[in-house]
Amino acid sequence: MTSSPASKRQKTSSTSPPPPYELLYWPTIPGRGEHIRLCFEETQTPYKDTCNTDPQNGMSALRSLISDQTTGDATNPPPLAPPALRHGDLLLSQTPNILLYLAPKLGLAGPAGDENAIYHVNQLALTALDGLSNEPHDTHHPVAIAAYYEEQKEEAKRKAADYVSNRLPKFLGYFERVLRSGASRGGEWLYGGQLTYADLVLWQCVDGVSFAFPVAMRRMRESGEYGGVFGLCERVKGRENVAAYLKSGRRLEYSMGIYRHYPELDAEEV
Repeated sequence: MTSSPASKRQKTSSTSPPPPYELLYWPTIPGRGEHIRLCFEETQTPYKDTCNTDPQNGMSALRSLISDQTTGDATNPPPLAPPALRHGDLLLSQTPNILLYLAPKLGLAGPAGDENAIYHVNQLALTALDGLSNEPHDTHHPVAIAAYYEEQKEEAKRKAADYVSNRLPKFLGYFERVLRSGASRGGEWLYGGQLTYADLVLWQCVDGVSFAFPVAMRRMRESGEYGGVFGLCERVKGRENVAAYLKSGRRLEYSMGIYRHYPELDAEEV
């Protein structure tokens, strides 16, 4: 009987080392790939950040991977856009999907024995990515992704004003409620009384929004209404492996990615 491609992919020798993790994402910016890097860095899991360690060959590989001429292979559909994760013969794309795959392997999926934990953690991570990553990106490109910011500046001002006044407090307030919930188990972490990838995602999102909207976020912090969220962020930033990563050259600076600082889009100084 002939094995299917999928069954062949799963066969590994018990004595062979596990396949390495390879992250393929645009170089020089944190972007959506940063959530994946943080999981590896927090757990001290070796990985190859291809486009940053070997920019020329890495970009060639990435462009080939997302080319509209690429059709994938017998077990992997082609990715539309980065980030992509290669692990052995498996190729995955979409940040939440990659995190969902990695979390159980890296011990970031919630308490052992809680079979529903991964779904709750995924829910929290998706919510953070929706309101604190995707929506901030749309503030500087509210009309067309392919158009320059300067071509949609007036629309961006309207979008950003609504985000800062309404959407940002809504999402910070939601996570404040999550930390007060019984499912948090103590209020230090979002779920299960322990660090999960949702906490790493939330911290990265809050850090990015703080870069993009420093005045607005300073007001949020000073209001005292979101002390739980900002406290969680300090705990994440203070973890030994995360702190070491932030001081290393591997942590990339914000620039022209998801989070962009345009003073005219931020809240006004009082």
